[in-house]
Amino acid sequence: MSRSPLNPNQLQSVGSQDALAPLPPPAPQNPSTHSWDPLCGSLPWGLSCLLALQHVLVMASLLCVSHLLLLCSLSPGGLSYSPSQLLASSFFSCGVSTILQTWMGSRLPLVQAPSLEFLISALVLTSQKLPLAMQTPGNCEHRTRARASLMMHLCRGPSCHGLRHWNTSLQEVSGAVVVSGLLQGTMGLLGSPGRVFPHCGPLVLAPSLVVAGLSAHREVAQFCSAHWGLALLVILLMVVCSQHLGSSQFHVCPWRRASASSTHTPLPAFRLLSVLIPVACVWIVSAFLGFSVIPQELSAPTKAPWIWLPHPGEWNWPLLTPRALAAGISMALAASTSSLGCYALCGRLLHLPPPPPHACSRGLSLEGLGSVLAGLLGSPMGTASSFPNVGKVGLIQAGSQQVAHLVGLLCMGLGLSPRLAQLLTTIPLPVVGGVLGVTQAVVLSAGFSSFYLADIDSGRNIFIVGFSIFMALLLPRWFREAPVLFSTGWSPLDVLLHSLLTQPIFLAGLSGFLLENTIPGTQLERGLGQGLPSVFTAQEARMPQKPREKAAQVYRLPFPIQNLCPCIPQPLRCLCPLPEDPGDEEGGSSEPEEMADLLPGSGEPCPESSREGFRSQK
Repeated sequence: MSRSPLNPNQLQSVGSQDALAPLPPPAPQNPSTHSWDPLCGSLPWGLSCLLALQHVLVMASLLCVSHLLLLCSLSPGGLSYSPSQLLASSFFSCGVSTILQTWMGSRLPLVQAPSLEFLISALVLTSQKLPLAMQTPGNCEHRTRARASLMMHLCRGPSCHGLRHWNTSLQEVSGAVVVSGLLQGTMGLLGSPGRVFPHCGPLVLAPSLVVAGLSAHREVAQFCSAHWGLALLVILLMVVCSQHLGSSQFHVCPWRRASASSTHTPLPAFRLLSVLIPVACVWIVSAFLGFSVIPQELSAPTKAPWIWLPHPGEWNWPLLTPRALAAGISMALAASTSSLGCYALCGRLLHLPPPPPHACSRGLSLEGLGSVLAGLLGSPMGTASSFPNVGKVGLIQAGSQQVAHLVGLLCMGLGLSPRLAQLLTTIPLPVVGGVLGVTQAVVLSAGFSSFYLADIDSGRNIFIVGFSIFMALLLPRWFREAPVLFSTGWSPLDVLLHSLLTQPIFLAGLSGFLLENTIPGTQLERGLGQGLPSVFTAQEARMPQKPREKAAQVYRLPFPIQNLCPCIPQPLRCLCPLPEDPGDEEGGSSEPEEMADLLPGSGEPCPESSREGFRSQK
């Protein structure tokens, strides 16, 4: 029936007390088994800061792309405030959402950033307000994607044309973000994600990941085309650092020595910094050459303050209209589909068990809270788990809760200083395109590698995979190229249908979910194995019982909040682990130190055999 799964590359996950050290040479084993050896020591703070800075660079690329495409889609006009403040408000909300997500949400090292699902709905919403001459598909597409040289003026006077239109459009988009956050938070509190996720097998998640990797290819190509030389240089350096020099190890002095006999741990520095090194090099080279392809919409000289405290209603309160409500529903459904895929992908890359229902529900509810905060602060983009940042985790083959917490703090710091946030907009567009291209390629390959969990030779599965991917790419393209957009006669319904039918990830997830759960098929054929409804059941079943219980503790609530679970009302008990969950049976609530680890056994003393294995890699 199904083929023997291939042995994936060893990916290391580290908690707040873990060291990024190479695993010992694996013993001969079955190709389908995974290594669950613990990592020992403490993660140096200097290395943690560098890894956090890499995540910030990837997030900054996504933020700049989202804001640039949205501002270019509006008719010529101006803003009554600095665009750097708009960017800073997004950084602040993303930082708060990241800390909440890693502390008491899904507990995975997931960075929160505006996903392209928010951008698609925002573009549809703003296109409904353009004059008729600007709504023709070709012209709208040209304005949205290609006109990166459009000049945005900072306008404060009452005589500025387009000022009222720009502010009203962004207010309406912020209102849609608030609606999406409220809807997403409500679904999480009711436990809907936890009930849906167990029914999402490999034939649901794998097509969604493939489409997620392909969905941004137009934007990546558009920004790389500003200067293909710089873009190819960034891509080449990232490939060389992460793959060709990935095994090169350097001895790094730890922040503090555990004992007098401890040795310096060799680290694969090029692989761990395979984003920071290429971006810094090309950024410096482009500055010395005097080459600049910086969008004037975001980096024009403005009087951005050094210190600024974002607060709700500073510019204007979000505008709630029927169109904003329709766009918000689309944002919530698409962002929820994308985030569930991120949870599964991150857990798989870190060789963890699949997220349990309570972790999925908590994660989406806190993502909704972050989107509500972003909308109230005036940001036109909500917060969701970032596929490019998860791709970066797969690229460097390491992930850490400590690093994710530092990312949240750095983003909050950038949100408090619009002048520093504006500095990140000086990254050339080809560099942004190259970074997103490589990280999206990792997501795409992870989607393809998930197919081996099911019987891909089955005619049923071949149809589901092909139909889900093809339709998810066909419908958005048809809407972009259609000579006449469909009209129901009611603008909010047009916005809702147009937004949903142009969301590739939502279409792939919805079609795969409906076909997978309605077309008859055996458990083995569907890749669910042994009757357990989990996308990675086969991987989890091969793990020893004790490491499995240790890994399951990753998704549990922190120690102080865990004790409050008996006091939570019954309708919200879906956010707490069940008493029969692994890890609850033997020791009750664990200490905070145990909760911080991502890899089972990483908080335990390292045996001498493991240390000898580490030294053998020198």
